[in-house]
Parts: sequence; C-alpha cells; structure tokens
Amino acid sequence: MIHPLIRQLTAEGPVATDGAWGTELQARGLEPGECPDAWNLTHPDRVQEVARAYVEAGCRLIMTNTFQANRIALDRYGLAERAGEINRAGAAISRRAAEGRALVFASLGPSGKLLDEFPEQALYAAFAEQARSLAEGGAGALVVETMSDLAEARIAIGAARETGLPVVASMVFDTGKNKDRTMMGVTPERAAEELTLAGADAVGANCGAGIAGCVSLCRRLRAATGRPIWIKPNAGLPRLIEGRAVYTTTPEEFAGYVPALIEAGASFIGGCCGTGPAFIAAVHRVIVQRLPSR
Repeated sequence: MIHPLIRQLTAEGPVATDGAWGTELQARGLEPGECPDAWNLTHPDRVQEVARAYVEAGCRLIMTNTFQANRIALDRYGLAERAGEINRAGAAISRRAAEGRALVFASLGPSGKLLDEFPEQALYAAFAEQARSLAEGGAGALVVETMSDLAEARIAIGAARETGLPVVASMVFDTGKNKDRTMMGVTPERAAEELTLAGADAVGANCGAGIAGCVSLCRRLRAATGRPIWIKPNAGLPRLIEGRAVYTTTPEEFAGYVPALIEAGASFIGGCCGTGPAFIAAVHRVIVQRLPSR
C-alpha cells in the first residue's frame, strides 16, 4: 500500500524535485576529499543556501545534505559517532530552507561496503540510526538512493520503514551495453519488483549516464510496478577539462526530455550530478506548461 503522502503528492501529476548537492557545495567552498555532510555542522548557512535555491527554482520537495551520513560511510572521515547529530542537522536545515513551501525528503546513500565484507545486522543498524535521526530532524520522507546492490537497498528500506515515514528507493543503472543494469547486474524490471516487495512507496533511477537513457528506464520501471516512479538523472556524462569533471548538458536540453519522461510514467522528476537550480527551474517550467491548472 502506497503511503498517503506519496499518493497525495502525485495525484495531480508529476512533481519537480531538486538537483545535485555536491557540485553546489563545491561552488560554495567544499574542498576535494572533504566530507560534505559535515557541513551541516560547520557551514549550515551554506548548506541552507543550496536548499533554498532549489525551493526558489520551483521544487515541491527538497532533499537533505545527508547522502554519506550513515555511520559506516562517515567512519572514513572519523565522524561515525556524530552520525545522529549530522542527520538531525541536515533535516532541520532543509526544513528551514523550505519554509513550508516544499516538503523535505531526506537522503540515505549507500554504505560503500560490500555485503560480504560487512555484517548485515550492522548495516541495518547504521541505516536505522540514520533514518531515525532524519525523522527526529523533521524529514517528511526518506529516499534510499544511488543504490547498485538490491540486498543493500532492501536492508535500507526495511530500516527506513521503521520510522513510519514514506520511503522512496532509487537505483543506479549505468552498466552493460545499453547502460540499463546496475553495477551488480540488476535490471529495471527486477529492481522495481523487489523494491516494491521490500515496501518502497515509490521506486526509480538516479545518477547514471544521463537523462536520454532514463526515458526507456522509466518506461520499464513503470511496467513492472504499481508504485510511482522517481527519476533523477545526471546532466549527461562529464568530460575531464583541466582536471575537473565538467557536465556539458544545458538546462534547456535536460528539460527537453521531461515531456517524454512524463509520457513514460515518471511521477517525480529532478536531477543528480551536474544539475543545479537552473536545471530544476527548467524542469518545473515544463511541468507547469503541461499542467496549466497547477
């Protein structure tokens, strides 16, 4: 059964979500190798600027700066014991930025560990701690995102569901000849079926090779589940220019695929790596043009 909040959000048509956070924080001074999530404690004003920019761009929901904020991923920065604090702060920052104009959907990214090298019980505990802390910080929903391993995604969904909040689950399809498999070889159909069985209220794809390929992925996900479909693609594949990853897709090119995504069944449309507020503003404009009553 789909959570009432997700059902209500998608009842009138597609919903514009936010874009990338990492590149936006880098533009505000985040150094290479620095922990982005720690900025929730050290630079909350700059994190709030990112969230606010997405609200101004027309998002109906914004994420949180908590992608690496499970204690397993934070351990590489020596911040495992501050996981709860970082997550509560991340949710609170996005809530302040939203000012009642957008909902806060909190980000839970992968642990960075393979399941055969880390106990499943410890992984569940780490995701449960993160989900609980995000709920305490005021998140309205939880997004298990950028997953490549279905087993890890299922564990994270189970932990997130303990909060009673809606749960979105999103995989990365960027492998194989057609870039339609996860790194672990999972197809969109299998992902949609298993994420639905695990209890996700919406399922989808994020990151990956770019928005063009997401139209087919969206159609295949839609055919395999009755859950709303979540799509947040990259701004294409980056080029290395003077040692920096540069995304060359423009906001207008990106938004040009939105009608096809809507036709393919997307309920939530936003951006991942390389996208920013200008991309989301363009996406929002297309959605509004197609649904003038909104």
